[in-house]
Amino acid sequence: MATQTETQRKATARKAAATRRRNAAKRSQSARKAAETRAQAELSTAAVVQAQAERAVLIPVGAALVARDAVVDVAKPYTEGRESAEKELGKIQKRVSTNLRKFERRGSTARNKAVREVKRTRTRLERELRQRRTKAVRTVKGVRRDAERQVKTTRREVERQAEHLAQRVGAIA
Repeated sequence: MATQTETQRKATARKAAATRRRNAAKRSQSARKAAETRAQAELSTAAVVQAQAERAVLIPVGAALVARDAVVDVAKPYTEGRESAEKELGKIQKRVSTNLRKFERRGSTARNKAVREVKRTRTRLERELRQRRTKAVRTVKGVRRDAERQVKTTRREVERQAEHLAQRVGAIA
């Protein structure tokens, strides 16, 4: 490497000093920024805690105000004067009448449905009963017919055997 002149050494030293100053300034700026970030984070934590505390207070207050407004709205027609109260009562009576008619229709529909179901069931049971009776009558007739045939056949057989015995007894005597 070539030797440097004094001017070159001074220039190099100035450059190095400038670089060190720039680096120191950057470090200082970075440290300042980190400190600001830490402070901001602490403020953010405090702000979050404060916001939660405020919510804990504001929610019940808001709920109470909403409830108060609802009570005022409900009571308003009755407190504004006789006409308003009568008007409100008329509305309520109309609503009650409407609901009663709805309930009556619903009850009537349910009754009619039950009556139809009972009629349907009765018809089905009567049909089953007729079918069973018809089947029983057929069975009884069939059994009676078979029994009468058997009696007839047995009687003929007995008469034939009696005749045959009478002939044999007459032949012996």
